[in-house]
Amino acid sequence: MKQIEVVAAIIHDDRGRIFATQRGYGDYKDWWEFPGGKMEAGETPEEALRREIWEELETRIVVEKFVETVEWDYPQFHLTMHCYFCHVESGHLELKEHEAAKWLSKDELESVNWLPADWEVVSKLYEIQEEEPLIAAEDVSTEYGNKAKDN
Repeated sequence: MKQIEVVAAIIHDDRGRIFATQRGYGDYKDWWEFPGGKMEAGETPEEALRREIWEELETRIVVEKFVETVEWDYPQFHLTMHCYFCHVESGHLELKEHEAAKWLSKDELESVNWLPADWEVVSKLYEIQEEEPLIAAEDVSTEYGNKAKDN
């Protein structure tokens, strides 16, 4: 089976909301995911995450801490996804590859149709938030341009 290694950014704002993006292509078009993408040879996960978020959202992020690695078997490939809490350093989360985006509160996380591997991360977020709420990022604006809906 084909193996794919990716990184995913669990971007949060100063209100504890999580940024979710809707895929605009492929077999899982219209499903929701955490933004990120494939690692390139020689990159650390953190480097790959900063590069991918810049490419997909024209935004600079601060990678805060590792959350978990998800291993998931899709019909066509095996996915290894390294997930990190992040916050926006600069930029406006401008959608370059995705159809839509939303800021979701803890109570809204189940309101979108997550990709299966990403759903594993959502489940982990519930556990983490029960143990300790997300620490608010300092000096992070919640105004992110007109394409990223600020619900």
